[in-house]
Amino acid sequence: MENKRVIIDTDCGIDDAQAIMMALAAPNIEVLGVTCVFGNAAIENVCQNVLQVLSVCEREGVPVFRGCSGPLVVASNQASDHFGTDGLGDVIKEKDPQWQEKLQEEHAVNAMIRLVTENQNQVSLVAIGPLTNLALAIRLDPSFPQKLKDLYIMGGNKEGIGNITLCAEFNFELDPESAYIVLEEFLCPTYVATWEYSCRNSLPWEFFTELVNQDAPAAAFMKKITSKCWAYSREAMLNKRDIYFGSGFVSYDAYAMAACIDSSVVTEKIECPVRVELQGSISRGMMALDRTNHLKKGHSVFVLTKCDTAKFSKLLMSSVRQPVKK
Repeated sequence: MENKRVIIDTDCGIDDAQAIMMALAAPNIEVLGVTCVFGNAAIENVCQNVLQVLSVCEREGVPVFRGCSGPLVVASNQASDHFGTDGLGDVIKEKDPQWQEKLQEEHAVNAMIRLVTENQNQVSLVAIGPLTNLALAIRLDPSFPQKLKDLYIMGGNKEGIGNITLCAEFNFELDPESAYIVLEEFLCPTYVATWEYSCRNSLPWEFFTELVNQDAPAAAFMKKITSKCWAYSREAMLNKRDIYFGSGFVSYDAYAMAACIDSSVVTEKIECPVRVELQGSISRGMMALDRTNHLKKGHSVFVLTKCDTAKFSKLLMSSVRQPVKK
C-alpha cells in the first residue's frame, strides 16, 4: 500500500471514530491533523469526540482543530440522533474538563490550507462530514484543491434514495451549498463513497460482534459507544435501511477511509461528472450523476460502487486492535 499523508475532516460520530481508528492503525498512513466540523453533533461535542478517540488509541500527539459550527449559507434545521445526541452514543458520562486546552488555537480551515501548502501534492484529504470546511478553504485560497494529492468523500447518493430526506444523504443535506462548491470546484482526483455504496457493501452482523469483542482498548471503546445506539442494533435496522439494501453492518465513513488507505479495496467505480441539487423542495442536497455529460462539465469524479469486503473487513479489524505507534 502506498504511503500517504492524510488530513481527516470529520463530524465525529461513531462511524467517524471507526474511520479515524482505521487511519491511525494503518502503517502506511501519516495523519497530519484532524479538522472538526458540525454534523453528527454540535462542534463542541465533535472536538471532544475526536480527542477521546485519539486518547483511546494513545495518539494524543495528532493535532486537532476546531472548524465550522454550521453550514456555509443556510442555517440547518435538521437534527439527527443517529449516533446519540453527543455523536458517540450518549454513554460517555465523564467529559474531559480540559478538552478545549488540547485543541490547537488555529482554525481548522486555516490549518487545512497551511498543511496542504506545506506538503503540496502530497496530502490526501478524507472528508467524512458536511463539506463546510472544504468549501470555505477554497473561498479563502482558490488554489487549495490543486495543491491536494486527492480527495476522498463519504457523502452523497447516486440513486435518489435519501437517508435523512426523501432524496438526500445526511452529510450533503446538512450543507448542500458546500457539497455543490466542492464537487464543482475541486479539480483534484476525487473519490466519492456514497450512502448506497456503503449500504450495498455491508458486512454480516456476526462480523460486528467479533469486531467489538477483540481484546484491545479500541475494541472495548467501540463496544461501549455502540452499546445503546439504535444504528448499531441489528433489530432496529431491520425496519430501516433493509427496505432498500438488505440486512448488514455498515460503518459508513470507514468506506471512504479504506479507499484512501488501500485503493485495491475499491473493485468497481463510475467516472463521470456529478452535480448537487440546490433548488428542489424534495431533491435539495441530492447528488446527480451525469453519465452522458449533459452538463458539459470538464471535470469528472470517481463514484465508488463495489468493494472487496474481505480486504475492508481486515482494515476494520486492524482498527480496533492495538494501533501502530508513530
